[in-house]
Order: sequence, then C-alpha cells, then structure tokens
Amino acid sequence: MRTFLLAALCSIASAQTHRAQSVDVKVLSTMLADDDGIGEWGFSALVNVDGHRILFDTGARPDTVLINLRALKVDLSNVPDVILTHNHGDHTGGLMTLKKSVGAGALTTAHVGEGIFLDRGNDRIEKLRRDFQAAGGKFVVHDAPSEIFPGVWLTGPVPRKYPERNWSGTGKVRMPDGSTKEDNVPEDMSLVIDTDRGLVVISGCGHAGIVNTLEYARDKVRNAPVYAAVGGFHLFALDDEKLRWTAGKLREFGLQNFLGAHCTGIEATYRIRELTGLSRKTAAVAAVGAEYSLKDGLKPGNISR
Repeated sequence: MRTFLLAALCSIASAQTHRAQSVDVKVLSTMLADDDGIGEWGFSALVNVDGHRILFDTGARPDTVLINLRALKVDLSNVPDVILTHNHGDHTGGLMTLKKSVGAGALTTAHVGEGIFLDRGNDRIEKLRRDFQAAGGKFVVHDAPSEIFPGVWLTGPVPRKYPERNWSGTGKVRMPDGSTKEDNVPEDMSLVIDTDRGLVVISGCGHAGIVNTLEYARDKVRNAPVYAAVGGFHLFALDDEKLRWTAGKLREFGLQNFLGAHCTGIEATYRIRELTGLSRKTAAVAAVGAEYSLKDGLKPGNISR
C-alpha cells in the first residue's frame, strides 16, 4: 500500500511538472509575405507541441489562412483545437471559412478568454459564436490559467500590472454589471509552453502588454526564463523610451529568442533585438511561413532573415 501511494504521488508530481519536448510554430498570417502565401493585417499560426496541433488565431480576411495553408502545404484536417486570443476581426476573421473547409472533425473546440463575448455595440463576435456553434463547434471560456495539454497553458485574461496601453482607446465595452468602460480588450490571452529550456510564449496581439503577459506566465506557469516569445506584441507605436523599458524587462526575463509578427512592428522588432543584445539569428521579423522550433530556433523567411 505504501509503495502504491508513493508511486501515485510521484506520478502526480511528474504530471504537474511536465515539460514539453518538442515545440514547432509556423506563421500562417501576418503582414509580410515571402515566397509563398499572401500577407494581411492579421495573425495566425499553427502550433505543434509533442504532437498536439493547435491553430492559434485565424487571420483577418475570410480566406487568407486558407490560401496560405495551400501555398505552404499545411493540412489542418487533424487539428481539433483553435485558440482565439481576443475578439478583434484580424484574429477571428478566418474561423468560419476554415471550419467549413477543413473537415467535420477539425476545429471543433475554440478556446477563448473570459470577456470575449461582452457587448461592444455590434453583433460581429456574437454572430461568430452562433455560426461556429451551428457548424458543430463549441467554445471553452478560460477565466484563469489553464493547462490544456501537458505543459501547454493558456493564460486566460492577464492582469494589467504595468501601464502598457496596447489598445486603441476608442472602443467601449459593456460590463456584466451594466456599466460601460474603455475597451482595453480584457479577454486578451496568450499560449505558454513549459520546456526544459524555459517558457515559450505565443501571443496574438499582446493587448495586455508583453511585459504583463510574460511576468504573469512566469508567476502562474513556472518561474523560469522566457526562452522564446513569438507572435504579435503591439509594439509598433511605442516610443524609444517605452521600447527601452520593455527591452530591459525582457532582459530580466532571460529572453533568448524573439520572432515578432503582425502588430509587433518591423522597426520595433529591430530595436528589441538591439536593446536586448540578441542577434539576427535569434531575433527577427516573421513572414508568412516563418517558423520557430525548440530544436532549430528561428526560420523567419527569406525576406526578413
């Protein structure tokens, strides 16, 4: 009996400290196009962690990701999970086209953050919910950090500890208590993968702020260095002072790899590279088809290497 209990406890401890062994990310939508595919103001990526394949956001125009899938020879027919990081159309616009195109067994579960369905004065996201459910899909709403696969976490909504104003400031949102406030995209969430080298964090737009997001990931998943940050981080409009502060925090977090896409901004990505002491090999702008892997590092594309 004692041996059984010890074995059970060891099993539980092992499950709680699982580290992903393989991580592969391929960009399917971003502004910069390369040899294959087309660009747009939007973001999408295919994430593969230890064989678990996840679609991360769906781009802006209805058919951009579908076109790029064909150009890049990527198949989503065995991808059951899709993450919608927030409500904006440049991350949700391709969902229904993809759902209808990739087969009945694919994209059946959409993971979203608490607050994505709040009233923003239009019916767009509510219509998307109705259409997706009518097509056989279901939504899973995350209001706190959640481990969706071993070593693979969603942050849920990220607390705004630091004043990173990474949203337009023009939108309004009606809260559950009936009050109306500035829409700071409260549902914004990111994907965090725990590996032996540290955390790999994937962001759609980073409206919660890259520093807020990475610090929250280290607090809730594991207090480990951030080995890689990939995706959109809404740095394009930051002035030099804010970029220096951001880069200083990234250095504190131990950042080793940075693949900036979408709203990160081209110049901002190069400034982050310079200010963090990274190199062309470890920090770059992502093009459509760009890849990051735990094994091989960054492959940003011919146009942005």
